[in-house]
Amino acid sequence: MVGSAALKVAFFGTPAFAVPTLSAVLSSRHSIVGVVTQPDRPRGRGQKTTEAPVKALAAAAGIPLLQPERLGDAGFLDAFGAWNADIGVVAAYGRILSERVLAIPRLGMINVHASLLPKYRGAAPVHRAVIAGERETGVTIMRVVKALDAGPMMLTDTRPIGPEETSDAVERDLAELGARLLVRALDELAAGISVEMPQDETRATYAHRLTKEEGLLNWSATAEHLHNRIRGLYPWPHAYSFLKGKRIILLASSWSTDATSHAPGTITAVDADGLTVATGGGILRLRRLQAEGKRPMTVRDFLGGHPVAPGDHFEPR
Repeated sequence: MVGSAALKVAFFGTPAFAVPTLSAVLSSRHSIVGVVTQPDRPRGRGQKTTEAPVKALAAAAGIPLLQPERLGDAGFLDAFGAWNADIGVVAAYGRILSERVLAIPRLGMINVHASLLPKYRGAAPVHRAVIAGERETGVTIMRVVKALDAGPMMLTDTRPIGPEETSDAVERDLAELGARLLVRALDELAAGISVEMPQDETRATYAHRLTKEEGLLNWSATAEHLHNRIRGLYPWPHAYSFLKGKRIILLASSWSTDATSHAPGTITAVDADGLTVATGGGILRLRRLQAEGKRPMTVRDFLGGHPVAPGDHFEPR
């Protein structure tokens, strides 16, 4: 592979997940001829228009940059084609690519996807895997086709998911894992030894985009299920419930199968280290909370401004 020609790469990506892959290609023997990223959007609590992480890195590296509003615009297609890319690399770009775009690079386009395909195709593969209580996930390098995340697979690598891990920690690791795997895929393509394996469509699952509404907990579920939702919906959109009429964001938890005779949602014990809550199966221990509009707090700090006693209960809404 050392003697094979380096590839000219057009990179499509937007958020922090894509940055390690762009950095890895920049550090490889292959060359980035241009970056396509989404237009600047309002972000964060203040909704200020800011640069996405991929744009910031591309600008710092002096790489040609395109931010099309519509991928079908003739101006974008002409500019993209003028890069004469051998291959397109996609990492969390955030839009479906048309067949016209896919056909422009000489070797087509490949994608860094944060799941072990064909499971968890779609927008939120890491979060959905954590919410489902999966014990393992990984990264797949796949060819981009018109159907969503359905292209043949080139390389995969796995990563365990710890029982207390949150989605952000898993996603950070997968970003680094995917970056290394992507460079290997480019080397194999350049050497003409890349192998592509079709996905088993009978095993395909879809990871729907997260919504704020699904953060509301149903205390009739098991403690394990609720714990997985809390860590899977972190750092956005967060799991939440209502206590004494106030929305409380639930940031960290643990659980056990201990039996309880209390109704689901009832707080059965309170101390500085946690709130113990009855569920539909087992008990949930809440360790970090956030009152709406306030900073995240330990239970000790939370209790200083929010008196809570056994017998209080989280309210269904």
